[in-house]
Amino acid sequence: MAAKKPGPANGRESTKPTEKQPGAKASFALLWGEQEPPSRGPKPSLTAGRIAEAAMGIADEEGLDAVSLARVAKEFGVTAMALYRYVPGKAELLDLMVDLAIGPPTPIADIPGGWRPQLTEWARQCSATYSRHPWILAATGMRRQIMGPHQLGWLETALAAMAGTGLSAAQQHDTFLLLVGHVRNIAQQHVDHDEAANAEWARLTADVLERHADRFPALTSAIAEGAFAPRRGDPLDFGLERILDGVAALIP
Repeated sequence: MAAKKPGPANGRESTKPTEKQPGAKASFALLWGEQEPPSRGPKPSLTAGRIAEAAMGIADEEGLDAVSLARVAKEFGVTAMALYRYVPGKAELLDLMVDLAIGPPTPIADIPGGWRPQLTEWARQCSATYSRHPWILAATGMRRQIMGPHQLGWLETALAAMAGTGLSAAQQHDTFLLLVGHVRNIAQQHVDHDEAANAEWARLTADVLERHADRFPALTSAIAEGAFAPRRGDPLDFGLERILDGVAALIP
């Protein structure tokens, strides 16, 4: 998604290829079905979509680090070189994988109550996508990405929900960015969660504060009152409600 405007997956969007983006033109053509068919050689036996689907399965089962053209090629019983006829490199493969994993947006226009319940459902469905495919965080976190039809569909759906609110176009886009950022933050917490490490942190912190409580009175009090106790319900909800409260305050 010009000028690093975030998209549903990664907070950076681009819908058009540029000369400054290596492989961008190839990704754009693949994502939008505009690549030129091979002019020579045998009839294609694979498609870029099938290759991306196989790669996504590997990422779901084994993590993103396990994905390579050589590893994907084994799924089809061919050499890695054979896949270059369909996908020019791993960066383009990742673009295809992300758009495939995100999938088409959930319809929200018919949800009663207007923009707020619609955006609430939008955010929850977006969060569910990250839960199903946690590798999307790593695939999109630090790289400029061409947006495919599915990613643009999620952006379109969110903006459409806010179309009648009276918010400016910039405010609508900023709201979208806040929602995506919150969803990604919660998804990252899930990915980083380590029960044993958390227990050790709690033990060490309790020990330190027992000896230095006078230096950290607010923190000591917060812990004593359950600030770090396990939460019930969806951790997405608190931040989501606060974001939407802020948006509601802007609407005339």
